[in-house]
Amino acid sequence: MKFKKILVVGISEKSLDSNYWQKIKKLTENLIFLKEDSKDLQKQLQMDDCLLVYFNGVDKKMIDSAPNLKYIGALATGVGKIDSEYAKKKDIIISNIPGYATESVAELVFAVILENIREIARAKKESKEGNRDESGFKATEIKGKTFGVLGLGNIGLRVAEIAANGFGANVLYWSRNRKKEVENDHIKYEDLDRLIPRCDFLSIHFALNPETENILNAKRIAKIKKGAILVNTAPHELLDIRALEKRLKSGDITYIFDHTDLGDISEQDLKRLQRYDNVISYPVLGYISKEARERKQEIFFNNIEAFLKGKPQNIVN
Repeated sequence: MKFKKILVVGISEKSLDSNYWQKIKKLTENLIFLKEDSKDLQKQLQMDDCLLVYFNGVDKKMIDSAPNLKYIGALATGVGKIDSEYAKKKDIIISNIPGYATESVAELVFAVILENIREIARAKKESKEGNRDESGFKATEIKGKTFGVLGLGNIGLRVAEIAANGFGANVLYWSRNRKKEVENDHIKYEDLDRLIPRCDFLSIHFALNPETENILNAKRIAKIKKGAILVNTAPHELLDIRALEKRLKSGDITYIFDHTDLGDISEQDLKRLQRYDNVISYPVLGYISKEARERKQEIFFNNIEAFLKGKPQNIVN
C-alpha cells in the first residue's frame, strides 16, 4: 500500500538524511515540498492523503482543505499546534516522535546551568586573552540545592534523575499525573504553587497543550525564589511573557532558554527578553546530537510505514 500524495510542509530536505527521503519516496506516488506560507498550500492540500509537518500548525482550515487526508506525521515530539481533536473527528491519525532527544535535552539543561554558575564562557575568554587570574570568579554548586522539575515526562524524569543521582540535589517535581513509582528520598512530589518558591533551580518540561499553556502565569512567576535559575527547553507559550519580563526587570532571577527560532515566540518578545543581562539564550540546541538525529529519523519513517501497514504507532489523538 502507498499514499497517493505526501505533502511536506515546513520541513526542509536537510532535516532528514537523503536515504530517509528515498525510503519515504517509495511509500508514495508523489512527494511535494512546500513552505508554510506557500500560496499553493490550499491547492496542494486538496489531493494529499498524508501531511508531514515540523513544529508548524495544522488548523481546522487546513484539515478541511484536505478531504482525502488520512495521516499527519510530525517531525517533532510536541504537537500543540496541530488541532488534534478536530483531526480525530475527521478520522485522521497523528503520530509524533516521543523520546528521541531525551538524553540530549537533559544533558543540555545541565550544560547551560554549569556554564552559568561556573562562569565557564567568561573563563574561556579571559584565559585565551592571557588572563589566568581566578580571583574575580564566583561559583556555586548544585549539590544540596533544591532542584524543581516541572513536568515529569521522559525528559523531565531524566533531568530529575541526573540532578538527584548525579549532582546530589534535592529534587521536587510537579506533573499533571503524579508518578509515585519514581519517588524516593531524593525525588519528591510537591504541589506546583508550593514547589516554585522553594527551588534554587527550576527546569521546565511541560508539553504544550490547552491545559499547560500559560501554566507559569503572573502569580507563579512572581513566586520564583530570589536568586533562582529558571531553565526552559520547552515552548514559550507555557509562560506569561509579560509577567516574566516584569520579574526579569528586578534582576533577581536568571532565565535561560534555547527556543530562539521564533516558532513559539515573536520577534518582538524575543528582543524584549534578550535585552536583560540576566537572560541567556541559545539556538534550539536541545535535540542536536548525532544520536538524537538518528533516532528521530528512524522513528519518523517507521511511523509512516507502520500506518500504511495498518498498525499506526505513536498516536497522539
